Amino acid sequence: MSMQPLEHTVEEEVEILLEDLVDTEEHDLVVYNDDINTFEHVTKVLIKVCKHSQEQAEQCTMIIHYKGKCAVKKGSMKLLKPMCQSILDAGIQAAIV
Repeated sequence: MSMQPLEHTVEEEVEILLEDLVDTEEHDLVVYNDDINTFEHVTKVLIKVCKHSQEQAEQCTMIIHYKGKCAVKKGSMKLLKPMCQSILDAGIQAAIV
């Protein structure tokens, strides 16, 4: 029986585990108010991108309008990045915090 050398080092394994840990941190996808986009547009984008119900999207849109911003989704960076990009592509200001 021959011994196979390890294909990765302990350092690489720790790095991989840290990446998994970092990605499990909860982040917020925040959408910001502007004077350009309509309520209807923001609501439709939240339904399409974040999979919100009509009611949830409308409530978030009202919060965005009156408070200036709203955390519309929580999750890992991996989950939120494409959502954030889709919202930005729709002409709506958004960021992951």
